[in-house]
Amino acid sequence: MRRSLGTLATAVAGTMVAGLLTALGTPPAEAALPRLRVSTVVGGLDHPWDVEPLPKGRLLVTERGGRLSIVRAGRKRPVRLAGAQLVSRGETGLMAVEADPRFTRNRRIYTCQGWRAGGSQDVRVTAWKLGPKLRRARLVRTLVSGMPISRSGRHGGCQLLIARDGSLLVGTGDATDETNPRNLSSLGGKTLRLHRFTGAAWPGNPFLSSPDARTRLIFTYGHRNVQGLTQRADGTLWSIEQGTDRDDEVNLLVRGGDYGWQPGPGYDEDVPMTNHALPGTQQSARWSSGVPTDATSGGTFLPRRGWRGLNGWLAVAALKHSKLILLRFDRSGRLTAERSALTGHGRLRTAVVARNGDLLVTTDNGDGEDRILRVRRPSR
Repeated sequence: MRRSLGTLATAVAGTMVAGLLTALGTPPAEAALPRLRVSTVVGGLDHPWDVEPLPKGRLLVTERGGRLSIVRAGRKRPVRLAGAQLVSRGETGLMAVEADPRFTRNRRIYTCQGWRAGGSQDVRVTAWKLGPKLRRARLVRTLVSGMPISRSGRHGGCQLLIARDGSLLVGTGDATDETNPRNLSSLGGKTLRLHRFTGAAWPGNPFLSSPDARTRLIFTYGHRNVQGLTQRADGTLWSIEQGTDRDDEVNLLVRGGDYGWQPGPGYDEDVPMTNHALPGTQQSARWSSGVPTDATSGGTFLPRRGWRGLNGWLAVAALKHSKLILLRFDRSGRLTAERSALTGHGRLRTAVVARNGDLLVTTDNGDGEDRILRVRRPSR
């Protein structure tokens, strides 16, 4: 049943206030954004982590507990992951899913999950091939293994993005180990960039001369817990990251960039998310929540057309404050506006653009009561 979001934001009254906000470096508020419509695509889910549109109106959905499903016409059915050795605990489980750009020909998908291998466990990225009836997935290969997993499952990452050049990006968590984010021999607290068919380091990665195969995969480092990856229409790559008790972040990814997360001994989190006192140069966030945090999660840039008043904005799902954060950046990546929407649906896990340009948003409330929501583009 469709529900109206109503007015997304109110204007800041008076040009004097707007001018003051601009002078302080804070984006001025603007007139109310267009009215959007929300409907439920499917319900009865339990902690859905990611959703991936497929041809013919179908959706692939991961649930953190380890279930992969196909959704079509409001109904879901399971997809068996043959040979999977999934580990689900705390924040770690079956997480991101991506479909290959050539899916109609190769039926290939990619997932990131906790995994049990013999007596050890890790977080890894695997490639699968779906059967012709999309009821079973066969393991093709492991692309990346050895990403760290904590005993509690905290800070397991793990987001995937196939960029327009065909590379596969992986956003990882630091697994609550203070040595991981800046250790270039660890895959924790990084973004990785690799060949999606072989798992080899992507040409142009910043550390290709390293003798360590893990280091060669690294694209950026100094991250806490990367939850979202997205690419803007101009080709730039962005990450969404959860802060401590302050400063969730949206970052513009720069090849070889250091994003400044370095907790103290014993995983002391009473340090800045981007610590410019560290050696070298750290990349400042393009947006941060300040205090309190929103527990930002997955997100995507909206299309440049069809979203009247919101064309090209970044939509970020937030868990803690149960809302969709809408951010506008200029061509240089400077924040120029911020709004909130989609309150009243509980915790939101991720936001993905559907094939028709609508926005798909997953809730994360648990107890088998989660949904995939469809946010329709503003009517003309």
